[in-house]
Amino acid sequence: MERLQRPREERFRALYADAYAAVLRFVQRRVHASYAEDVVADAFLVAWRRLDDAPDRADDLRAWLFGIARHCLLNLHRGQERRDALAVRLAETTLVPFSEGVDDHARVTDQRLDLAAAWRRLSAAEQEVLALTWLEDLASPQGARVLGITPTAYRLRLLRARRALRRHLDTAEASSTPIGTQL
Repeated sequence: MERLQRPREERFRALYADAYAAVLRFVQRRVHASYAEDVVADAFLVAWRRLDDAPDRADDLRAWLFGIARHCLLNLHRGQERRDALAVRLAETTLVPFSEGVDDHARVTDQRLDLAAAWRRLSAAEQEVLALTWLEDLASPQGARVLGITPTAYRLRLLRARRALRRHLDTAEASSTPIGTQL
């Protein structure tokens, strides 16, 4: 009965104040610290949306929040796995013509490894715009529609993402150049 008398926002504020620190500790033990607050924010967003489903007892409520946070962590891990798989696919689709020589094959392998490493250094937004262009083969108007931005903004993001990728590749190539050839 008390649940019906208290306004929804007030119930959520009390839940947040009581449980935020516990949920944050729960998440910090399971994910890198740089992601923890974002995961907790997602968990409380879900809790806000599903507040009417929240249990009444404090212990049950805490477990309910931990369950939501766990699902948010699983979503984070799935997203990371998709980005890693995308980096591999991108490296595999980058075709560099080579003959059957060992040196050429080693060069292509090195280039793919450099590309995968450079891809991982890009921001998620840079990866997204490059993937839409290269892997999904979308033109600027269609890519812009996917991201909910103008085609001009899309082209600008794509330009910046290409430059960032090129910078990362140049860094990788410079660091892998044999010492004798740097003279």
